[in-house]
Amino acid sequence: MLEPAYQADVVIVGAGVAGLSAAHRLTSAGVTTAVLEAAPCPGGRMSTEKVDGFRLDRIGQLLSTSYPELRLTPGLDALALRPFAPGVLLHSDGRRQRAGAVPGAMGARRARGALHAVRALASAPRSAAVGTGPRVRAPLGTAVDQARLGAALARLASSPVERLLARPESPAAQALSERGIPARTIDGFLRPLLAALLCDPDLTTSSRCADLALRAFASGRLCVPEGGAEALPELLAQALPPGTVHTGVRVTSIATTSVTTAEHGEIHCRAVLLATDAGTAAELLPGLRVPDFHPVTVVHHTTDDPPTTGASLLLDADRGGPVAHTTLMSQVDPTRAPAGRALISSTVLGTPPPDIDTAVRMHLARLYGTSTTRWETLAVHHTTEAVPAMRPPHDLRRPVRLLAGLYVCGDHRDTSTVQGALHSAHRAAAAILADLGAAGSLHRSEPLRAAA
Repeated sequence: MLEPAYQADVVIVGAGVAGLSAAHRLTSAGVTTAVLEAAPCPGGRMSTEKVDGFRLDRIGQLLSTSYPELRLTPGLDALALRPFAPGVLLHSDGRRQRAGAVPGAMGARRARGALHAVRALASAPRSAAVGTGPRVRAPLGTAVDQARLGAALARLASSPVERLLARPESPAAQALSERGIPARTIDGFLRPLLAALLCDPDLTTSSRCADLALRAFASGRLCVPEGGAEALPELLAQALPPGTVHTGVRVTSIATTSVTTAEHGEIHCRAVLLATDAGTAAELLPGLRVPDFHPVTVVHHTTDDPPTTGASLLLDADRGGPVAHTTLMSQVDPTRAPAGRALISSTVLGTPPPDIDTAVRMHLARLYGTSTTRWETLAVHHTTEAVPAMRPPHDLRRPVRLLAGLYVCGDHRDTSTVQGALHSAHRAAAAILADLGAAGSLHRSEPLRAAA
């Protein structure tokens, strides 16, 4: 039998959220699409392990209700988000303090109100403005420092993205210091918060990327997908036409009009979209830039005597142990643990200590103020190449069109977040549709066949 001229209009290599999102936009425009994934199931790094009724994320990236692409991406209409309590809990000097609970979509009027509060505090008597004793030792600094921080978050929440991207670029730590933010506020709040959002406790990330992360935090609520991180790619995959996603297919080489696989030989197409992680993309396309990565380790524990922090994200402002942030995940999303059991999920950034479980337990005992000796360890997930680093100069809109017929997307082409992965897919799909120059498919999709 003669092979068809094309077996699909577009072949997408990689079934992570970027590839699946691009596939949905292409198929919705009438373009026949085949998504090839080497792993047994779609999802990429947004995967969830199931252990004895628990749902355990491997990386556990945080989302925000303010991410535009979560609302704009077709197929995610049914995505249920479980928000954390407003703001975050900071642990410092043996105490916990809630901070950063900025109302969503705060506008200029609220920002002006916060600024008026700053002026009032600054002009008040010293005893009233800064207080005495423990209040001065709070993670956010003095009352004036806290009011200034609130005003800064309010301005970020209402600032257009274009204005933030026009700011001079430098490492986030340097930019925050040059803006006159007190060192205690940076180290006591902004550093642990950005570590949780960007997996970069040293604040080497581009100041523009840090500003975008803080803007998302200030204008929305931190959240996780109900049922685990895999819920997001599962929804995208289920919304595609049957037969679009092919798992267990290893792509060995690519061209502008075909891909070669170990299982099905050569597959002909009109365009190829690389939607893998940066390392895999560079193996298929030598010369493609591969960034450095932030390693992430997630440790999951369970107990029948949970701590009393509620649905809060708990950050360690003192950096007194390996845990960057931790949460009683079963309180945030009850579907992740069986009835009567608590799930505590904790994140370690960078190189983990040799005896990670013991070190994490000791640190969690201090953070939660309770014994952890009887907690059961469910899983320890270490991912070396978890989050692409975004050191300056960082191009937040790296080209997705390499040449006619060859495209690339993923969080390494945008920001290293779920929002960035989805936005890069949006850009890539738009470029493909523009280059194909047709509203619908010119070719009937053919089933994949085993290689002879």
